[in-house]
Parts: sequence; structure tokens; C-alpha cells
Amino acid sequence: MRIDLGLLRHHDFRQLFAADTISQLGTQVTILALPLVAIVALDATPFEVGLLAAAETVAFLVVGLPAGAWVDRMRRRNVLMAGDVARALLLGSVPAAWWADVLAMPQLYIVAVLVGVSTVFFDVAYQSYLPHLVGREHLVEGNAKLQAVQGVSQIGGPTAAGLLIQALTAPVAVAVDAASFLLSAVFVQRIRKREDKPERAPDAHLGREIAEGLRFVLRNRILRAIAMCTGSSNLMNNIAFPMLLVLLADELKLSAGVIGVFLSMGAIGGLVGAFVARKVAGLLGEGPTIWISMAVTSPLALLQPLIEPGWLLWAAAVGGMLYMFGVVVYNVVQVSFRQGLTPERLLGRMNATMRFLVWGTIPLGAVIGGVLGEVFSVRTALWVGAVGGCLTFLPVFLSPLRTMRRLPTHQEPSSQVA
Repeated sequence: MRIDLGLLRHHDFRQLFAADTISQLGTQVTILALPLVAIVALDATPFEVGLLAAAETVAFLVVGLPAGAWVDRMRRRNVLMAGDVARALLLGSVPAAWWADVLAMPQLYIVAVLVGVSTVFFDVAYQSYLPHLVGREHLVEGNAKLQAVQGVSQIGGPTAAGLLIQALTAPVAVAVDAASFLLSAVFVQRIRKREDKPERAPDAHLGREIAEGLRFVLRNRILRAIAMCTGSSNLMNNIAFPMLLVLLADELKLSAGVIGVFLSMGAIGGLVGAFVARKVAGLLGEGPTIWISMAVTSPLALLQPLIEPGWLLWAAAVGGMLYMFGVVVYNVVQVSFRQGLTPERLLGRMNATMRFLVWGTIPLGAVIGGVLGEVFSVRTALWVGAVGGCLTFLPVFLSPLRTMRRLPTHQEPSSQVA
């Protein structure tokens, strides 16, 4: 039987695919390793763990909007390589400080913030680069394959991270992630297709360029609804996730290996979602897929506050698996829509504006979760995140997406989405 490789036959997409695969696997190591460095090696409190999680994403609030305007002025391939190298150097400082016996929470906060800044630029350039690399007609396939990479990394990454941490300690696992970013940069460098440097108008002004990106997103009813849904979902998820790690590692005293397997099980659903997203959208329609995928799967997070060693732990893992299925289907369809709708010259600013709106809630959620965990209990934070998550589908349900089987593109009249 012949396997249709699709875009994987495309040399430049293969390089981006390989770079993303390596980077995603390494990132999964750090998602588990960095908090465990704080929890286990530095005996961090729930609030300190929440603050560390906030530090990782606060850059989306601080530099998220100007990053889009800056990326639209630069060659995106160069931005990707610079982001990879910067993250490698920053993360490499953590095991170096640990080996020198000088590692402390302030350094983890600083590293987390600066890695977040690098990630802002990388992510904005990444999503803006894909249409240039493969063409708008291949966006859904390209996004589905890249989401599949994320799904595979989320399956294998946490398990590998847990075993690596258990065998070599968390700081050494962070060193592995640092090396993965350098290898990712090598593959990005191998991309052959070059962009022309964007022309800058004589009267170009950073503030006006940022405002143009904001107007494009906020004046579009569908983009507004997607931003509200994704932003509120990220808020609730990040009230819960840092406290979930505290529950598993500190209160239940589970090993890093078991925690890794638990997180990996949740990612299996994401991988399946990446493979079937196009079929689901074809069956339900693109608009209904966006709200149904969130409405049906979000309530499964209600299993997390009930976790105890034994069958309840693995019931929550299965719930996480089904939830991630919905998240990835949602992401493939809505990200492809955003890229297809946006003119080339605005891609960086659109992506930066969306990242600012939807990722800007992540540090807020992490701080709220840390405060709830410290003042009340870790399980209280998990309940707040899970119950709030059940309502996050409402903005897209109450928008035109509810009945739109096919979503508009840049070539269609704007009146369809105003």
C-alpha cells in the first residue's frame, strides 16, 4: 500500500517539520523538568511554582504586540534560528548553575522570562512563515502535520522526560532540551526558500503598525470570538496545570516517571486529533467543528481534582486524552482559518495580536492558581480551572461559527466576516 506523504515530499517543509519535531520533544522535557527543578531541588512553594509558570509566558503580555510588527519587518527564517539559539543558551545556564551549586529561584524566573521572549518571536515567525513556505492551499495539511508532531512529542516527551529526570535529575534534563534547540536551528538553516526582506514604507511607525494588527483582529467578529474562547481556555488551564504538578509530585509523592506517563497519555488524544481534524471538519463543517470540539471535551477536566493514587489517576489520564483530542482539532481548524484569512503583509501582526490576547491570559492563570493553591488548597485551584473551563466554548458558540460549514478566506468578500 502506498503512503501519501503529501507535504513531507516538500524539502523545505521537511526541514521545518524536523526542526519542530526536535524542538517540541525538547520542550516537553522542560515543561516537566523546570517545575520539578523548583519543586524537588529548590523546595518551592505552590505560589513559587505558579509564579514560575507565569514567568514562562509573561513575555506574551510585555512584547507580544510589538513582536508582530518587528517580525513583519524581518526575514522569518532568521527569526526562527535566533529564537532557537537564544533558548539553547538560556536553558543551558540552568544545569551550569546547578553543577556550580549556585542555582536559586531568581535565576529560574529570569531564564523563564527570557526563554518566553524568545518563544514569542519564534512562534509569531513560525505561524507567519508557513503560508510563505507551502502556499495557502496547503495550510490545513501543513498545520495538521505540525500538530501531529506536537501530539507525538507530547506522548513520548513527558515519558522520556520523567525517566530522564528520574535517572539523571531535572537539571540534566534541562540540558538535553538546550541541546535540542541547537539541533532545531540546524534544520531551520537548511531551508532553501528565501524570503525577500520586507520593504519598509518611508513613513513606517511601530505604533501604527501594531494598531493595524489590533484593528484587523478586533474588528473581525469571528477572530474576536476565537480569541475569547482560546484566551479563556488558556486562563483556566493554567490555573490548573502548575497545581496539577504540585499535586502529583508534592502531595501524592508520585515519581517523575509516573508523572511523565500520566502526561503522555493525555497527549495520545492530541495525536489522533491531528490526524482526523480535516475529516471532522468535513463531516461537521469548519465552524461547528470549532465550538463542538471544545464544548464536548472541556468537562473532562473535572476528573483532575478527584485524582488519587490508583484507578482515579488513570481515569483522569483518559479524560485528559479525550480533552487533548478536542483541543488539537480546534487548533488545526482555527489556526488554518486565521492564516488563510490574513493578507501576507499582516500575518506577523495578526499572529502576534492573537498570541497577545490568548497567551496573555496564561501568566494570569498561573498566578491565580498559585494563590489559590497557597491560600486554600491545590485541589481548590484544580476545581476552579476545571469548572471555568466548561464555559470557554461559549464565545465561539454564540458567533457566526455555529452554523458556518465553510469559513471565508482572504480572497472572499470581507462582508462575510464583519
